[in-house]
Amino acid sequence: MELLSPAGNVEKLAYAYAYGADAAYIGLKRFSLRVKADNFYEDEYKKVIELKNKYPGRRLHCALNISFHDEEIDALKNNLDYFKQYPIDAFIVQDLGIVPLLQKEFPKVELHLSTQASCVNSESVKMYKSLGFKRIVLGREISLKQIRRIKDAVPDMELETFVHGAMCIAYAGRCLMSAYLTGRSAQSGYCSHTCRWNFNVSDNNPNHIITPQEAKMLAQSGALTLEEDERRGEYFPVFEGEDFTAVLSSKDLRMIEHLADLKASGVDSLKIEGRMKSVYYVAMVTRAYRKALDALEGKISSQEAAPYVEELENVAHRESTTGFYYNKADADKTTIGASDSKYELSAEIGGEIKDGAFEEIYQLGQKNYKEFMDNLDSMHPAARQARLKDLEIHTDRRVLAFEKKSDWHLYEFIPLNKISSDMEVEFVSPEFVSLTAKAGDYELINPETGTIMNWVCDGHPCVIYTKYKLPDSSLLRALDPEYKEGIIRDTGR
Repeated sequence: MELLSPAGNVEKLAYAYAYGADAAYIGLKRFSLRVKADNFYEDEYKKVIELKNKYPGRRLHCALNISFHDEEIDALKNNLDYFKQYPIDAFIVQDLGIVPLLQKEFPKVELHLSTQASCVNSESVKMYKSLGFKRIVLGREISLKQIRRIKDAVPDMELETFVHGAMCIAYAGRCLMSAYLTGRSAQSGYCSHTCRWNFNVSDNNPNHIITPQEAKMLAQSGALTLEEDERRGEYFPVFEGEDFTAVLSSKDLRMIEHLADLKASGVDSLKIEGRMKSVYYVAMVTRAYRKALDALEGKISSQEAAPYVEELENVAHRESTTGFYYNKADADKTTIGASDSKYELSAEIGGEIKDGAFEEIYQLGQKNYKEFMDNLDSMHPAARQARLKDLEIHTDRRVLAFEKKSDWHLYEFIPLNKISSDMEVEFVSPEFVSLTAKAGDYELINPETGTIMNWVCDGHPCVIYTKYKLPDSSLLRALDPEYKEGIIRDTGR
């Protein structure tokens, strides 16, 4: 089975490939259902071509899955020459109106039907096959038994299903709620995730908020409705049973423990949701499913894969479900709160700095340290003593050159959050689960001065010197000091 990962920008595409994706799906500005993702534009096709050359055999799918208005089709036509610069293997579409255009302009590019088209039966699959589609991204409201029936009926059609990530409470994600409440259409890529907002249940008395116990009784009575403040008289009926938790927010999908069942049902491609998710999310989730697939295919043991699968708990997530695959009731159970994780991604680690480049930074540090000491030595004794006392208080003002250490390695380093040299941090990579680096196991160095830094944050030039040999595309994470076990924070909509 193919492993298909999300890529909201070039950076995420690189990590998707590095951490084991067979293919990745991207969006191009204005034509994808995740326009709030960075997506791809301008001359980024050059970087994509470089990545495809670096990872031969990896595929690139492009989502053109909005519902097109005439003016958007005009814009698509005007951008055809730009699209042709990307090494696209497949287009993911829901609007049949653009199919003839794509077939004419991109005769060698496969057509994949978007999950937005809600294809959940074999007769529809046969129809889409007759139109030239190579693959169907099945609607999420389908069971494993139904997938098997479709595969048996149309064995030469590729079937793709979502296996991990956020689920939409609306049928096939075709939600009007965001457009209804905010004017931002989910079908044009501007979903505001209104279903995950916090709603208060009331009885139209502004001085009385119904308690959770009262709300549960109402929910089980069938008399409870939602009324949006600006649309008096329009009611959304609500009913929940014993497991009532919330009304509109679905649980996250997680099928990593059931890959054998997906394979037996005839699924050809496993799709991870998340073009708007972080680099850390893309890397860790892709890695977990890669290892689980490798175990399923006998390339590694299940014991070897297990630690990588366990790492999914360290990625931002909500409560999970198996969706509609086994039982519709599993998908009906809702949840509350934002996704959360105890870790934050602190830095991205680039290539190793060796030979002349290493020596240049080293010599720069030696030079600056010597100048600093010469300046101290030239001071009047009283001034020098005052300066030394100041440096004891303000340690950031000290100039210290790093020294060469046997079997240590210097790497490019892009800080994303504040890191202090006295922190315990963890390296993660495509090749190992994690390595804990304590204070003293690494040094933060300013590449422009060659001197040691006590701390860095986003925007600071930095390289990292460590005793660990790190593979390409390694990341550095640290515990989030604001995280509390069992409490899901509102980290934003």
